[in-house]
Parts: sequence; structure tokens; C-alpha cells
Amino acid sequence: MTHALLVIDVQNDFCPGGALAVSGGDEIVAPINAMMDDFDVVILTQDWHPEGHSSFASSHDGKNPFDLTDMPYGPQVLWPDHCVQGTQGAAFHPDLRTDGDLIIRKGFRPAIDSYSAFFENDQTTPTGLEGYLRTRGINRLTLVGLATDFCVHFSAVDAARLGFDVAVRMDACRAIDMDGSLTAAETAMRDAGVTLT
Repeated sequence: MTHALLVIDVQNDFCPGGALAVSGGDEIVAPINAMMDDFDVVILTQDWHPEGHSSFASSHDGKNPFDLTDMPYGPQVLWPDHCVQGTQGAAFHPDLRTDGDLIIRKGFRPAIDSYSAFFENDQTTPTGLEGYLRTRGINRLTLVGLATDFCVHFSAVDAARLGFDVAVRMDACRAIDMDGSLTAAETAMRDAGVTLT
């Protein structure tokens, strides 16, 4: 049991009609469901923000969604309010299988965002996922989900940096692709040793 499927943020707010909809975000649900049985372990991540989270544009006077601001941990894109804890938007897509082994919630600390499944955006505060994988003896990860250029990208790079064998199934991801962010993410993943298939 050494190969895990990591399903990143397939939540209503990231699917069409959601607060931060990724084009075609719902198209990956059926393919992800179909591949789950091919893996020893299935882990799902869930963006899980408190109301008034610091990454929300609405928390910053005069700022709009997709503006950039400086946080103590570095530059931060400001987003529309999304994936607020306990809301329908934060729920997994209703057709997604959620019978995996673990759900990791991230982004729940009010003052810091979390793209990666492994670390908050300060790159030092862990989510606990690495420890779970190590104690389960898992060394290979395949990533799918939303969005390719943000949470999938940062999760894949962190996993590779931590020494895991990492692949991203690009056909089971969708991107926001903001100002060339998808191309930049693909380059960063390849440079980190991630296999894009």
C-alpha cells in the first residue's frame, strides 16, 4: 500500500456556479471517481475557510477579487469569499465519491491561506499530511483536482520537495489560468521533478 491518490479541492465553490468557479471544474468528477479504485489509498483535501478569512478581498478595504496584496508570509492573491466552513460552497461536489481514507482540511487559520495540501502559505506550518503518508508507508502520489495552477501545483511541488514520487494527471485537473499562471505552474512542477501525464 504505497501509492495514494490525492484529490484536491473538488468542492462546489470551485465548480460552475460556485463563488470561485474553475471552468470545467465539474468535468473531472467522473474520471476521478473512476480512478479511485486503482489506488491503495485515497485522500481528499477540502478548502475550509472561516468567515472573514484574510485571503478574501472583502476583508481588505478598497481591494477587489484577484488583486494582489502583501501578507507577512509574502504576496497573496485576494479571492472572492469561498469555501466558508459549513456552507454548501465548501461541500464536496455532490457527485464526487468521498469514501476515501482521509480528508485534510486546509485554510482554516484566519490569518494565513493554504494552497498546498502539505503546508500553509508560509511554507512552514504543516497540515499533518506528510506525517500521515509516512506512517502509512506511502511514497508515491498521483494528484488530481482543482485548480491545476494553484492548489494542485503547490501540493505537487511540496510533495516532490518532501521526497515523494509525484505525478499529476492533467486530464483530471482544471485551471484558473490567470495571467499565465497555468504555464508558470507547469514549469514549476516539472522543475521540481513532478511528472505531468
